[in-house]
Amino acid sequence: MDAEAVSLLREALDSTEWPDRARALGRAMRTTRSPGGLLIAGTPDDEPWHLTAHLADEARLAGLPQLTPTLLRWSPDLSAPPHLRVGVDRLLEARRGETLVVVSETEAPISLLERVSDARKTGATILAIDGGDPELESLAHDAFAVPRLTAPLTFDGAQHLVSMAAGEARKGLRERLARLADRISGPRVPD
Repeated sequence: MDAEAVSLLREALDSTEWPDRARALGRAMRTTRSPGGLLIAGTPDDEPWHLTAHLADEARLAGLPQLTPTLLRWSPDLSAPPHLRVGVDRLLEARRGETLVVVSETEAPISLLERVSDARKTGATILAIDGGDPELESLAHDAFAVPRLTAPLTFDGAQHLVSMAAGEARKGLRERLARLADRISGPRVPD
């Protein structure tokens, strides 16, 4: 799904709570303090590659290095590139200023819930994109629940909405003033 398709999806869902829920989770992801501190974990049977890839794109396109995700894998291949061999044991080092996003369309296994609980105790912010798992949601600071049979949105569509929302940085006063100065003085020309 490209950016235009996600925009159309958001527009189609505009009269529902879904776009606002996605924006809230996206804003929460942006509070991560450092590149690599946005930890993405799924279940042992379903690694959230798709969301991880979209967040990496959003981090690059929006100039928000704190959105650069770290995919946590249950069985990383030690011969894989460094960014693909980070295991879920990384959660033992989770700390304040880091954010863990748990992506689980089905009920999260106990082994995942235990690790999420430990990360929360050490100060990490816990977010969830889930299928309506009450145990996972009880551990999360914020959750985007997409119940399988009742939602007008697919689980995949929800991940697209959230990743796009995460990349939409608010324009601060400094950025608005810089744009105004550029309009008044013209573009900067390198020496």
